Amino acid sequence: MDQPDQTTHFGFRDVPLGEKQTLVNDVFHSVAQRYDVMNDLMSAGLHRVWKDIMINTLNPPKSDAPFALLDVAGGTGDISFRAAKKAGAGFHATVCDINSDMLEVGRQRAYKLGLDDRVDFVEGNAEKLAFPDRAFDAYTIAFGIRNVPQIDLALAEAHRVLKHGGRFLCLEFSTVEVPGLDKLYDLFSFNVIPQLGRAVTGDAESYRYLVESIRQFPRPSVFAEMISAAGFARTSWQTLSGGIVALHSGWRL
Repeated sequence: MDQPDQTTHFGFRDVPLGEKQTLVNDVFHSVAQRYDVMNDLMSAGLHRVWKDIMINTLNPPKSDAPFALLDVAGGTGDISFRAAKKAGAGFHATVCDINSDMLEVGRQRAYKLGLDDRVDFVEGNAEKLAFPDRAFDAYTIAFGIRNVPQIDLALAEAHRVLKHGGRFLCLEFSTVEVPGLDKLYDLFSFNVIPQLGRAVTGDAESYRYLVESIRQFPRPSVFAEMISAAGFARTSWQTLSGGIVALHSGWRL
């Protein structure tokens, strides 16, 4: 008997597993040029604070000691640039993203910032990374893992490419914990953000998907269990801004 096709979520829609990546790619092709502007508008600039907390937690060495960061789904380079500015001369980042338009934005930004010698950009799939085992000291992914069709495969790949003692950090939208704030957050998310997307990028539907995808992402305790199941040790998380986002951590030991 034929097995039924696997399905997954694309926002609030159920879609065949094999179709989600194409749909997600279309979203980010559409919004790439205005992505960072929209991040400021959608978060009132808070995404900068959240990313700084992520980099402070990463704490890349300020010495000349070699330190290799893999930043997945980091197309515009924001996380890698912040890490490079904080780190010493031995630091090097590889940005891996499946979307060529996002990567091109990142390359242009790296050149303008004078960081093109410290940050490389590689097109690739988080579920099947084209890097050898134990190649990186740290793996970061910010606001990207919820768009991966098979999150368990991405976590397994993160574990594979990290060196022993390497750290996994994931910054992702989460579940609002503060009574009252949750209703305001929903009102803003579903009514204001798509209209901002229409005004700034000419695309409301892509931002409606992004809002919906947040609501489908596992709660922090469930996601922490997934990280542990991928082989990571000392798994932990902290919520930020009343639970709007969560920063998850794990170690390859």
